[in-house]
Amino acid sequence: MNRRILTLVAALIPVLVLGVVGSLLTVPFVALGPGPTFNTLGSVDGKQVVDVRGAEVDPVTGHLNMTTVSVRDGLNIFEAFGFWVSGEHGLVPRAEVYPPGVPREEIDKSNQQDFKDSEGNAEVAALHFMNLPTVVLVRKVSDDGPAKETLRAGDELVSVNGAPMTAPKDVVAAVSSQAPGAQITVTYRRENTEQTATITLAARPDDANKGYLGLTPTEGARPPMEVSFNLADIGGPSAGLMFSLALIDKLTPGELDGGKFVAGTGTIDQDGKVGPIGGIQYKMMAARDAGAEAFLVPAANCNEAKQRTPDGLRLVKVENLSGAVQSLNDINAGRETVSCG
Repeated sequence: MNRRILTLVAALIPVLVLGVVGSLLTVPFVALGPGPTFNTLGSVDGKQVVDVRGAEVDPVTGHLNMTTVSVRDGLNIFEAFGFWVSGEHGLVPRAEVYPPGVPREEIDKSNQQDFKDSEGNAEVAALHFMNLPTVVLVRKVSDDGPAKETLRAGDELVSVNGAPMTAPKDVVAAVSSQAPGAQITVTYRRENTEQTATITLAARPDDANKGYLGLTPTEGARPPMEVSFNLADIGGPSAGLMFSLALIDKLTPGELDGGKFVAGTGTIDQDGKVGPIGGIQYKMMAARDAGAEAFLVPAANCNEAKQRTPDGLRLVKVENLSGAVQSLNDINAGRETVSCG
């Protein structure tokens, strides 16, 4: 009897050791899978995802869902194996998501900035599409620049040295044409009050012969209209297309997709060009699980999307904002759309 017990114990020891090691030892992989989706026409935590003030907003009832990819890090062997066999997750080397030598906080900050930039691009692309007027705004003021004592994010730049500012490039040209030490007169509008200030330029960090104001200009809606986006803890630029479409839907008569459930993804620049994203297969899964009938796919992602299209999900190929709007109108009217083939 004692010999049998010893044999059993001897057999169990490797199993126990494997269990302990497997649960404690992390693998150099992360699991990617379907993430949360958000209706850009709806609200989250009591706030409109795309909030428009100072302009008439048309009622909307449909879904234009942006989609995300979940990233699970710090996996042990058993967790990694479980995600691998699930069929809805994929394992990729951790270095592809979190480059070695780059602090996690820095990566997260970069992703958040990409998301913020995508909001600005989405707003401008939509305004240009609708031929609505825009103004030049201060997006960011550098901590070490001459403007830090005078200007702040959100100020409207009216003129520099008397020249009207109609685009961000006008600000760059007006400042870089001056030498360091030159004084410029900046007229700006803050909270409906126009003000003028004289600022002494510093030298640009990358060119000591050119003036430096220390701000980043951008475009935005002309007051009193104000557009804001209210989604926290989301990173990356891939929501741009859906933000633009939501803004257009709210500011134009009728509903773009007739109240249907459409999801999608894609970056967007201020000219309305739609760019590719990562994790398309997981975003499509998330859209299908949420109830989407159609999915807007950046043209450059079409080949990848066709490989793993969820059952019942209609793929719609999109190259630019105007094409996306036309596709939504086609869906509304029951017409054929441009597909991924």
